[in-house]
Amino acid sequence: MKESKFKLAKATALRYDPKKNNAPVVTAKGRGELAEKIIEIAKKENIPITKNNALADILDGLDIYQEIPPELYKAIANIFAFLYELNEKAVKPSLS
Repeated sequence: MKESKFKLAKATALRYDPKKNNAPVVTAKGRGELAEKIIEIAKKENIPITKNNALADILDGLDIYQEIPPELYKAIANIFAFLYELNEKAVKPSLS
């Protein structure tokens, strides 16, 4: 497998659908080659990627399809807000 720019030993994918879930849900997770595959798919699908080793360690302990626990709400909300802001900037044309 190609070497990634991200040297992550772990990767976790989250999805949030407020109509179906109370909190973001773990949809994929892995270590080593599986983590690299998750990152590769995210890049291919233009899904934003962020690196946070401490959070990755915590998310690694969750099960697939498990909602994140309340103690992670603030950390995940901050990441989602940052990613939404990036997306908004990419979608809106510059006024200059």
